[in-house]
Amino acid sequence: MNHPDVSLLVCGTVLTMDDERSIIKGGAVAVAGDSIHEIGNRDDLVAKYAGARILEVDRGLVMPGLVNVHTHASMALLRGLADDLPLMTWLQEHIFPVEAKLSGELVYQGALLSAMEMIKSGTTSFCDMYLFAKDVARAAEKSGMRAWIGEVLYDFPSPNYGELNQGFIYLDEMFDRYENHPLVTVTVDPHAVYTCSPDLLVRLKEKAVDRGSRYVVHLSETTSEVQGALKQFGKTPVQHLEGLGLLDHSVLAAHCVVVNAEEIALLAERGVKIAHCPESNMKLASGVAPIAAMRSALLDVGLGTDGAASNNDVDMFGEMDMAAKLQKVHTLDPTALPAADVLQMATLGGARCLAAEQMIGSLAVGKKADIIVLDLDQPHLTPMYNVTSHLVYAARGGDVVHSVIDGRIIMENRRLLSMDEVEVLAHCRELAHKLTGRTC
Repeated sequence: MNHPDVSLLVCGTVLTMDDERSIIKGGAVAVAGDSIHEIGNRDDLVAKYAGARILEVDRGLVMPGLVNVHTHASMALLRGLADDLPLMTWLQEHIFPVEAKLSGELVYQGALLSAMEMIKSGTTSFCDMYLFAKDVARAAEKSGMRAWIGEVLYDFPSPNYGELNQGFIYLDEMFDRYENHPLVTVTVDPHAVYTCSPDLLVRLKEKAVDRGSRYVVHLSETTSEVQGALKQFGKTPVQHLEGLGLLDHSVLAAHCVVVNAEEIALLAERGVKIAHCPESNMKLASGVAPIAAMRSALLDVGLGTDGAASNNDVDMFGEMDMAAKLQKVHTLDPTALPAADVLQMATLGGARCLAAEQMIGSLAVGKKADIIVLDLDQPHLTPMYNVTSHLVYAARGGDVVHSVIDGRIIMENRRLLSMDEVEVLAHCRELAHKLTGRTC
């Protein structure tokens, strides 16, 4: 009997990432519309849903798409522009001056480039804060990715909206444009304590409450940031936000490298979500975020790549590997942050950071069909004693062969179906040359 409501079967060894970390060998996920309709034995579902399109690969692993909870997608155009520098030197002397030359078209093309890289390395959802956010959202729509996107606001004029009052108008326009959108969710994004006055931080929090959105902010990323806040406010950045009454479950705090035990306890009590970006923190010598301690305090922690200008990629498989190993070498404890915990951070943990755990992050009936398939028939994945361990310590973004987002096949056999790869790459090389004057 045909079931016309089921249009796609994604087949292979199914890793659900549910609470039991269930693995179904010879399994399949049935997709109807934008959602998961049924999960079970491959042969049973193929027989039950005769006529449905089958997406699989020999020795394939089917799992939830990865969730990148902190990035600046369009900074793919700035990849390698200024390396091996401290954060403030990198930001103020190199990144900010180039960003002053940005345009909506540059941001759009950079976001397409980053979306291409994310899709081809297994990411299906990302949370982005940057300039010209409408154009980042436009790129997310074009690519078919699921995205949480906000326009970064700060006290000085923006190359996008100009004076601050125009930034609030721009933000409202975004909220109105993407209300109830199936893929794009708008967030409120103060840049950081050191670029936003207390008044601006509070005004943006009021906007987030009014719109029911995430409040995304860089927080306690470096020792110099903490020292600057102590000098200016007599409080650390975490204490400063607490004093303003801003810390709650809607806050997604990126980095949180320089936080003490008392602050970790406070963040946990307030329900703040943490975006951990280990590779960027290492490259900028910001330090090592105490993630093992945060998870012990039951904080929700997701994994992010940060932007490609400070990483220099957006490959979440590489980020998982670094996240696990960094905690081990930092604590001198090989049991710190096990592979299973890191994989959870990159999937369901990331979804929780975005208040989207009922929609994405694991494979379950009724959830959105955001699914990736890896080819396990690889030398670096053979033999496979432990699937979770291999995904964190051995798998690579290039092992992802298929990607389904919102029930739509976005990549098949590593060929993107939503974008012209050759065109995007060529256009980005041309734009990067115009932006920096350098041959790319």
